[in-house]
Amino acid sequence: MGLLNKLFGNKTKEEKIMTAEKWNIGIILGSTRQGRVSPQVGEWVKELADKRGDANYEIVDIADFDLPFLGTTDGTEPGIAAWNEKLSNLDGFVFIVQEYNHSITGALKNALDFAREAWNNKAAGIVSYGSTGGARAAEHLRGICGELKIADVRTHPTLSLFTDFENGTEFKPQALHVDNVNGMLDEVVAWSGALKTLR
Repeated sequence: MGLLNKLFGNKTKEEKIMTAEKWNIGIILGSTRQGRVSPQVGEWVKELADKRGDANYEIVDIADFDLPFLGTTDGTEPGIAAWNEKLSNLDGFVFIVQEYNHSITGALKNALDFAREAWNNKAAGIVSYGSTGGARAAEHLRGICGELKIADVRTHPTLSLFTDFENGTEFKPQALHVDNVNGMLDEVVAWSGALKTLR
C-alpha cells in the first residue's frame, strides 16, 4: 500500500502533517480580571494542542496589550498596534470564553472591536466555561465572529464550573473533554488552511 499511496498521491494523516505548512494558531484568553481562571484553561488547551504537531500554537493574553476602552482615547497607545500585529501573524484562533451575564466579557468584546482586517478570513474554535458551560457566551461570540469574517467551527468544548473546577478556582477537567478539544482543533487547522487562499 505504501508504494501505491506514493504513486497515486494518497497520504496518511501523519504524512499530511509532515508535509503541510504549519499554521499559527493563537489561543486567546478572553478574561483580564484579577483571579481569572482562563490561564489554566488556556494552558490545558495548549498542552493538548502541542501534542498534535499539526500547527504552531501560542497563548495570546489580552491583558498583555493593555488595551483602552474603544473610543475613549486617540488610539495611539502602543498596545493597539501590537494587538493588531499579533493577530495579523496568526492564521486561526481558539477563544477561551467565560460567560458573564449570559455573554462574553467586556475585555474580549473590546479586543475584538480593536481589530478588523486582522480577523478576516480566518478560522476559530471556542472553548467556553460557566454555570451552563458558557454556551450562551459562545453563541454571542459566534454572531460577532460572523461580522468579523471569522469562520467559527462547529465542535465546541463546554466546561462546567460545577464539574470541571474545584471550588470554582482550580481547573480539573473531566477526561471526556479531551476528544472534544481535539475534534475542535482538527476543524480549526483544516479551516485555517482552506481559508488561506482568501487572505
